Amino acid sequence: MKSERIGIDCGGTFTDFILISDNTFEVHKILSNAEDPSIAIVNGLNDLNKLDIETIAHGTTVATNTLLERKGAKTGLITTKGFEDVLSIGRQNRSSLYDLNQDKPKPLILESNIWGITERIDKNGNIIYELDGENLDEIIESIKSSGIDSIAVSLLFSFQNSLHEDFINQKLSEIDLNLYKSISSQVLPEFREYERTSTVVVNSYVGPIIDKYLGNLEGKIENSNLRIMQSSGGAISSKQARNQPVRTMLSGPAGGVVGSFWISQLAGFDHIITLDMGGTSTDVSLCPGEIQKSTQTKIDGLPISVPMIDIVTVGAGGGSIAYIDSGNSLSVGPESASSNPGPACYGVGTKPTVTDANFVLERVSADYFLGGRMQLNKSRSAAALGVLGDQLDLNTTEISLGVLKVVNSNMERAVRKVSLERGYDPRDFTLVAFGGSGPIHSCELASELSIPRVLVPQYPGVLSALGVAIADVEKDYVQTIMLGEEKFDYDSIQKLYEPMKENGLYDLEQEGFKQSDIIIQKLLDVRYRGQSFELTIECPDDEKKFIPDIRNAFNKYHYERFGYNDETQSLEVVNLRLRVVGVTKKIEMKSVEPTHRLAQDSGNTNIGFVNAGLLDSKVYERSKLVPGNYFQGPGLVVQMDCTVLVPPDWKAKVDGWHNLILEQS
Repeated sequence: MKSERIGIDCGGTFTDFILISDNTFEVHKILSNAEDPSIAIVNGLNDLNKLDIETIAHGTTVATNTLLERKGAKTGLITTKGFEDVLSIGRQNRSSLYDLNQDKPKPLILESNIWGITERIDKNGNIIYELDGENLDEIIESIKSSGIDSIAVSLLFSFQNSLHEDFINQKLSEIDLNLYKSISSQVLPEFREYERTSTVVVNSYVGPIIDKYLGNLEGKIENSNLRIMQSSGGAISSKQARNQPVRTMLSGPAGGVVGSFWISQLAGFDHIITLDMGGTSTDVSLCPGEIQKSTQTKIDGLPISVPMIDIVTVGAGGGSIAYIDSGNSLSVGPESASSNPGPACYGVGTKPTVTDANFVLERVSADYFLGGRMQLNKSRSAAALGVLGDQLDLNTTEISLGVLKVVNSNMERAVRKVSLERGYDPRDFTLVAFGGSGPIHSCELASELSIPRVLVPQYPGVLSALGVAIADVEKDYVQTIMLGEEKFDYDSIQKLYEPMKENGLYDLEQEGFKQSDIIIQKLLDVRYRGQSFELTIECPDDEKKFIPDIRNAFNKYHYERFGYNDETQSLEVVNLRLRVVGVTKKIEMKSVEPTHRLAQDSGNTNIGFVNAGLLDSKVYERSKLVPGNYFQGPGLVVQMDCTVLVPPDWKAKVDGWHNLILEQS
């Protein structure tokens, strides 16, 4: 019997599918439906005749788009009396120190929908004031008349003692106000009132939309085991995603990083920078031998403190709109034409986009776009770009090259942010390019940053869907302890991990995993005493060297991250973290022995290059390239899900895993 599963990634322009049947792949792409993403999913599954497949893994941007577009539910907040302004006060630090005109993020909750309740718990979890039941009844009456659809509950120090939050949760459930509820001690039981409250509010803000969307999707594919990709790179059940949608904020981009790292490791490269350029944005992540994660992330200026892969996103995608700004300069993005109306060449939109510029310069092939299933209109692209060019007195070729230079510059800043600004030299890494547009721009971007090598996977346009499909199932648990190193020891720490471990094993066993397929990873959030933020390290397992191993690991990581450490400083363990991983069945790919021979081209075309202008270039069909094939640029590799641009000073070869390895001549 065949073992089958499907990975699905819903992007702003296209929804990508990859069907894994035993160890073979079948890929598919269709236009996304912004109003109801489940329509594209069901249509794609029907195209593949796999609506009843056993396992579906899904990466979604619904939560992200809901937050960015401020289209979430009307939400309320119950917090400790006297702390009603925690969200509006936030932190003193400014994202742009010298910008006097910067605005704070638009609030998710109206002041009139924030209620302070009389109760108080101290930092050790001791009850100072019992919760006032009459006050709660008054708040509930106010909630009834407020018209809110969702409620978040975040009380002071509830991560140490959840008794009062549990009581509020129970009371709201008994009255049945038909509200979507998020309780901070369940969503994020850790310290930092502002970040914790922000996270639980975001959860409630996007919750009803995600709950409705996934419930609708479950109804349409009810025979399937539906898993949702988390921002951390691991999957969770659809049920848990509906309860804690804040964990899916970077769901799709996380799949791309997981897929990239798996492919690059097979090819022998473990120090990579991922470049995922889709229709709406470009997502960049640096993996120095491992996938890096963070619990201190902001999306649209709002702190979200659940584990996420460390990804930097810029509004630079194939659908990004080019325009002339107020300073009469050419700009690109972040506004996108998305799938509707889409780039001008799709036949509906009229605004010039990055895809239109690539198409006019022959960097996108109309004959191979979506395998020839979608017709492109070059005259519409030329007309849209011509209007833009007239404003700067540039012809169509010149304005198109200008658009590409600007968007490349936007992406270059993102790569610098994850590498040079963090002490990593891009010359030590391989750039893994994917997404529908990533391989078109990758070599030009690598040249600017002196990255010596670009790896383009066999199916770059659906790599995020592949990452979603192969991702393990992960559960993350956290407990704040706030102990100086003189107060913690091996035995007491292990006892604190036990309840989290029991919960994790139970949760994964409920999802069908055997204990032999479950990996448990113990982590510590550590900082120098007096620091404001911490670093996450693995918890040592040697009882005799427990404290020295913590000190060594933290000081080493601190030096790598910030360029210095202070071994004389005492440490503080802030949080215990437990990651429980259900290992899914991996694909058993085998390398093919390359046969070194020149690749056969399928013709010529005149292609525009950012640094070389228009050049006569050869065209190669990806499906006809075999391991060992090589060629010298300039050239264009065409396939259903994307095109790969090889500039004149670059050479290409196909490795044993069917990846294209591009290097400067």
